[in-house]
Amino acid sequence: MATNVLLPQWGMNMEDGTLVKWLVNEGDEVQEGQPLVEIETAKINSELESPTDGVVAHIMSDEGTVVKVGDIVVVIGAPDENPPKPESASPRPARTSRRRTAAPQAASSGGSKAQVTPIARRLARDNDIDLDGVSGTGPRGRITEDDIRAAMAARDEAPSRESRQVVPKARQLARQHNVDLADVDGSGPGGRVLVADVEILLSASDPAIAYGDAVAESAQLTRLRKIISERMSLSVRSMAQVTLTTEIDATELVKLREALVSQMRPHRLRPMDQDMIVAATGDALRKHPRLNAYLQDDTVMLLRDVNVGVAMAVLDGLVVPVVNAVDRTSLLDIAKRLRELAGKTRDNTLTMDDMSGAGFTITSLSNYDIDVFTPIIDPPQVAILGIGRISQKPLVVDGEIVVRSTMHASVTFDHRALDGVPVAEFIRTLKSNLESAEWLTARAQEA
Repeated sequence: MATNVLLPQWGMNMEDGTLVKWLVNEGDEVQEGQPLVEIETAKINSELESPTDGVVAHIMSDEGTVVKVGDIVVVIGAPDENPPKPESASPRPARTSRRRTAAPQAASSGGSKAQVTPIARRLARDNDIDLDGVSGTGPRGRITEDDIRAAMAARDEAPSRESRQVVPKARQLARQHNVDLADVDGSGPGGRVLVADVEILLSASDPAIAYGDAVAESAQLTRLRKIISERMSLSVRSMAQVTLTTEIDATELVKLREALVSQMRPHRLRPMDQDMIVAATGDALRKHPRLNAYLQDDTVMLLRDVNVGVAMAVLDGLVVPVVNAVDRTSLLDIAKRLRELAGKTRDNTLTMDDMSGAGFTITSLSNYDIDVFTPIIDPPQVAILGIGRISQKPLVVDGEIVVRSTMHASVTFDHRALDGVPVAEFIRTLKSNLESAEWLTARAQEA
């Protein structure tokens, strides 16, 4: 019997992958575990392996095709079998496509086939919102309460915008450029739409209109840059993000780093501040588990293991490999793992296991003379830690002005899942760990 090989979901955030290079041809005999095709996902390149022995009967898509999770990628048959080619690469229609092609219905809350949270369905029913006309921003296109409220706001706003006056030349300009006047903010008396209002919208949607011949050169976004753009836009659009910042006295941290030079030399490692920061973060997450979580619809899912992603720069972007079980791993092993991940990042050899399972992320600009910045959460996580540079400054200690090493730490969190107090408590624990000579020394001495 033929086996349909589907694109699996490698990680919570994966929605699709690009078929980069086929490693087999139709008619080739393959064995279980043999790589079939190279696939580029939002995080990394990986190989899809054959789940069984057999013969490649049908390759469903060409190289360069973007395939959704759950789509059929290839069909493996028995040596003497000639299975029919499936009509579609996908065994089921995508939810988003179903919503787009649904026939018009009377306003109701029960006719949509899209997934809808209970609160969103009740809110839609109470306010006569047609769910088939709502685009979901939740996981896999699920319609959330925020989506319904956005639809309500758009409906309530539409009549007032439609009734506004538009000067004839503004209407003519909008018609020439296919601009919907409902999208234009009128600056004239009573919200009247002027020519300048249409021009502003055109400039925003097409920068070439504003810049003309001033562009020196152009470069297309790489796939990684596009993915980062999409994910960061989703993060800001779908979350209520708030950032809390504190200053940390890093004097003891610097002393420990210097003391560890001889201790780590036999392992051919040079201690880094990041090693201790990751360890201190793991301890703080164990004590404050609500930050080690992700949000799924209306439910906060607390994670069992403390796995921390550490952002690392690559050409034209970032990747976030993971240090697993940080709270149960020695400082030396954390350092070894970070160097291993850094090497794999440089060599472009990170695997899906290296990139999966993080419940919290650390990002740092300490090497670029940046003191404070606002990190953006990597959905569906609920928090991220940003670390600035360590620099010396005068501080008052025990009533005296002394020179100390300091750094800033910023935690951005999703206010839908967390309030400020538990985040502040996490920051206080992290700060206490990094400022305590006793805690740092004890952590460094663990086997």
